[in-house]
Amino acid sequence: MSQKTKHTNLIKAEALRLGFTSIGISKADFLEEEAPKFEKWLKEGYQGDMYYLENNFDKRLDPRLLVEGSKSVISLSYNYYPKDIQNSDTYKIAKFAYGEDYHQVIKSKLQVLMEFIQTNIGEVNGRAFTDSAPVMERAWATKSGLGWQGKNSLLLQKNKGSFFFLAELIIDLELDYDLPFKTNHCGSCTRCIDACPTQAILPNNTINGSKCISYFTIEFKNELPQELKGKFSDWIFGCDICQDVCPWNSFSIPHTEPLFKPHSDLLSLTKKDWEEITEDVFRNVFKKSAVKRTNFSGLSRNIKFIS
Repeated sequence: MSQKTKHTNLIKAEALRLGFTSIGISKADFLEEEAPKFEKWLKEGYQGDMYYLENNFDKRLDPRLLVEGSKSVISLSYNYYPKDIQNSDTYKIAKFAYGEDYHQVIKSKLQVLMEFIQTNIGEVNGRAFTDSAPVMERAWATKSGLGWQGKNSLLLQKNKGSFFFLAELIIDLELDYDLPFKTNHCGSCTRCIDACPTQAILPNNTINGSKCISYFTIEFKNELPQELKGKFSDWIFGCDICQDVCPWNSFSIPHTEPLFKPHSDLLSLTKKDWEEITEDVFRNVFKKSAVKRTNFSGLSRNIKFIS
């Protein structure tokens, strides 16, 4: 067994020990196929007011510009599917935000993995990413063999679904590379397209981000458009509709991450509770949650819009 293979096996075993549900590795290189697609997506204006997506175009497509001397992109997934969910007759937040902010939880695990690599392999330099920098996570996950991008643009895995976070370590160590995931297992299914209330999922496997409920309830900072009144289906932070209807998510199993366990009050909140929520309650329930991104004023705006 070569040293490169030993290093690869060592890293993969430790990642799984840390709780990551899958790991794949690909060569740090220019994402040639993604470049024209991403450029076209931006020209269509599908990013809406998320102008930050227009920045660092080259870095998004070439990890070697993000991490000097990088040779490998390690792609990982981490399950967040909850055991218990909110009542059906209440205002809803996306399942990814039930527990503590995933950016912090996943980043800390990536740092542990990086320290493990440096301790057990030697002087290795790199950076950890989880939805926090110009990295095309789903493209790298596909390239690393983790799964395929569904019609809702999310990464799907057979027997696991899509309720997981993606993360990356970009390092200057050469490793064994996995084969890209080539087969799309969505077939003729259009459930996600048919179920989207705002028609944000286009038939050509493209998402019009400027129509997405998650975009409006999290990223959009202005007054919500009146033409969308009644189309949010009770979602006040994020949206899981396209995931909830996906047949592959029938294979989702509850996570075992204590930090993703929801606040004791969250699942029992009624519509009346949400409509009367105070800033103190907001701070208490969402103290460490990603819901803080929208601030109390933003959440209140969303509740008023659909109530």
